[in-house]
Order: sequence, then C-alpha cells, then structure tokens
Amino acid sequence: MPSLELPSGTVRYDVHGPEQPAAPPVVLVHGLLNDAAIWTKVAGLLAEQGIRSYAPDWPLGSHTIPRDADADQSPRGIARLIVEFIATLELTDVTLVGNDTGGALCQYVIDEDQSRIARLVISNCDAFDVFPPKAFARLFAAMRSDRQIALLARLMRLRPLRQSGLGFGPLAHNLPADLTARWIRPLNENPGSIADLAKFARAVDPAELLELSTRLHRFVGPVTLAWGTDDEAFTQELGRRLQKVFSNATFVPIPGARTLTPLDAPEELAKQIAAISTHRP
Repeated sequence: MPSLELPSGTVRYDVHGPEQPAAPPVVLVHGLLNDAAIWTKVAGLLAEQGIRSYAPDWPLGSHTIPRDADADQSPRGIARLIVEFIATLELTDVTLVGNDTGGALCQYVIDEDQSRIARLVISNCDAFDVFPPKAFARLFAAMRSDRQIALLARLMRLRPLRQSGLGFGPLAHNLPADLTARWIRPLNENPGSIADLAKFARAVDPAELLELSTRLHRFVGPVTLAWGTDDEAFTQELGRRLQKVFSNATFVPIPGARTLTPLDAPEELAKQIAAISTHRP
C-alpha cells in the first residue's frame, strides 16, 4: 500500500486500474471507522472497465498513521486533506465518490475547492442537519471522549458484539467479521488513531453541514445519488432531499442495500460510477 506525504501528514492509499486509463480518475472517500478495504470490490470492478481509482485510508478512526498533532481534524479539515491528496497526485477531471461520513466530506470538498472535481457519486450519507443520524447520536457522543473510544474499542474486539445491532450490524447485510475486526484494530493499538477520531467527533457540527447545503447548487457537474433502500439511518427521503439541492443530480435507488453500499451492492455502485465517469454530454 503506497503512501503520500502531504503538508498535514501521511496518507496511505490503494490504487487499482491501468496506469494510463482512458477514463477520468476516481477518488473514493469512506466513512467513519472504515478504511480503504471497503472499496476493494468496487475498485476491482472499475479496474476491469479500464478505470483507475484511488482509495485512501482517511483519518477517521481505522487509519494506522495518525495525523500531526496540530492537524485540522474537523470535517472541513479532512476535506482540505482530500483536496491536498488530489492536487499532489495532479489528478484532474476527477469523479469523487463518497459513502456514509465520506458523502458528507465530499460535500465539504466541493464547497472548499471543486476545481479538480468534475462529477460526484454520493451514496447513503450524512446531509443537512443529519450529522450524525439520530440512531447513532449516543454512540457519536461517546466518541468525543478518548477514554470512551478506548473502552468501546476493547469491547468491539468481541465478534458477537461487533457484528450485532450495538456494533456494525445495522450498517450492511454483507458484513465480513474480519473486515470489522480490521476497522477496530487501530483503535486498540494506536492512541493516535483514538485521538484523531475523538477530535473529528468533537468538531462535527450539523448546523455547519446544513448551512453548507445552501451552496451545493454551485456545483454544476453531474451528480449521482446511489442510495441503498434498506437504510433506516440515511433514508430515501434524505437522499431525494439532497438530490433537489444540486443543479444536476440523479437519484438511483439500490434495493437490498443498507448504509455501506460498497459492501452490499458493489456491482451496482461500480456500475453507477462507471456510467457517470465515461459519459460525455
């Protein structure tokens, strides 16, 4: 897994697909307590179609390289890190893809600097003042404390709890236990990962994301909202509401998928990413 030295720290990332693709590059943004591995199947399917994708481990709790102590761990700070990553690799005409918390971060990215972003694919995610959704509000509150994160991480080493409704269970129908164990491991091994997660949780402000939504219409590129219909946290109603604030957005329901659509519906998600990436008006 290569790494990239950026002004505010080091980011590790996976890259899939041909070195000289005909299609525009795809940059993938995962959610809280996920890492690049959530995109493995999607990235593989894109590679088969000649599309090169980049899947970094963003500093959202499951990362193994903590950020610098003075790094901005707010959602806007992470968005700037995404912009830095794209610019450092000199990527242009980018298809930016986000899921879960990553979808909210994509909204921050286009608000911060959309100069290298040509199109968006957003799947089940935070939007408006749903940041986080009510179902995760108590858990999110606990994650504002380093000490409570450490306690939760120790408890989540137990597979039955980790896979249950109190853990990752509600997020996907297809939820490999080895993958969720991977996501929890950095919090049990690296205090820096705990500190980064707590800083992010403390910085989340639903009022800020709500205010940001009033500017999303400024992004004129095509947007696909690929939305799992089995998600009780990020409902279809939320997705369709988000569609309306963009200038050029299409809502695509994905039956049988929950929040983590890259796990529940990788084929359909890859199909939507490929379609928008290769389309020429």
